[in-house]
Amino acid sequence: MTGPHDGSPGGALRRDRFTFGPLEEGEALVEPILGSWEANMDHALTRSPIDVCSSRGEDAVVLGNLGVVRVLKVNAGSRDVRVREGDLCLLLPFGKIDRFGYAELAYAYDAPGTIGLLTKRTKLDARLLLPVPDGTAYSLPQWTTYGRYFTAWDNWQKAYGCWRTQVADDDPANHLVFGWGGGVAFAELKLAQRAGFRVAMTAGSDERVAFLRENGITAVDRRQFPDLSLPTRRERTDRDRSQRRRKSAEAFLTLVNDLSDGHGAAIFVDNIGEPLYDITLTALAREGVVTTCGWKAGMRVSHLRGAESISRHLHVNTHVWRLPDSRGIRDFMEAEGWVAPKGSDVVYDFDRVPELADDYANGRIGSYFPMYRVNPL
Repeated sequence: MTGPHDGSPGGALRRDRFTFGPLEEGEALVEPILGSWEANMDHALTRSPIDVCSSRGEDAVVLGNLGVVRVLKVNAGSRDVRVREGDLCLLLPFGKIDRFGYAELAYAYDAPGTIGLLTKRTKLDARLLLPVPDGTAYSLPQWTTYGRYFTAWDNWQKAYGCWRTQVADDDPANHLVFGWGGGVAFAELKLAQRAGFRVAMTAGSDERVAFLRENGITAVDRRQFPDLSLPTRRERTDRDRSQRRRKSAEAFLTLVNDLSDGHGAAIFVDNIGEPLYDITLTALAREGVVTTCGWKAGMRVSHLRGAESISRHLHVNTHVWRLPDSRGIRDFMEAEGWVAPKGSDVVYDFDRVPELADDYANGRIGSYFPMYRVNPL
């Protein structure tokens, strides 16, 4: 991505040549194969919530921090490098980590000097490469969705753990986990399903409704509640708009009550943010947990602290995952089959990446797992 553009996400992308120096000790030369299109790329292109070029002090940034690469060359030097030439690897998006191994800055987003996967070749720290398991039962596109799954794994562990601090021994089958639609929420609900919870999630298209049902998740058709999002500042003086929202909210909350035997959601996965946050809290059960690891449509939220305290609501906020946990999450995915269903992806060729950016931003992609292909396998 680079300087001025026509206002569309795709218009912020420009095909160009760039150079980088020789491999330093501990670095690997790689060629990206498949990249996963993520919300952080949309945020970068729209320059919201931050302008990553300004934040990094760079005129142009090569995006793409989740995907599968092929290792072409390694300069191990004296460092402990565990990848070899020819390996297919997952890129771990850690630009800067804190003392406990959690991400502070994201690779190819707000971490200065990092080069993403929207390029035919790039170099990176070999410690950020995690090999795809030998003899894996899953396809490369299925592995390319790992970012959503790794993030979901970390968020679910924290959310479920918090819920259990207040509801220590009740059967999860008596409780509902609900999620606003998205790939991370889908992966998280599959973990909730494994733990024995009832699970439900919104979807806004026939394709996504069918996909959820095929995977054992109660599909809530978002189109039944057309005015659920919080009115904009301009719309808030419109009495008709406010009444329509109230009607949609009442219908949605009635449905959640029906799914939860009148108690509300025990855990609500909300990666949307401000436009739906008040609905999320209202739909939450007593001793419930609202959990988030993203902010697709608004970072700034507010609530009544007294009401949240009296309801004993716990708020969980996580970002990415813990770097040392990466290998264990990968192995869990392989062993347990907790991966994106086969054929659930959609892949754009490299020349169509600007189209992919615009389609993602405008909700024109039916799949929860959009990808782009850079080099042939």
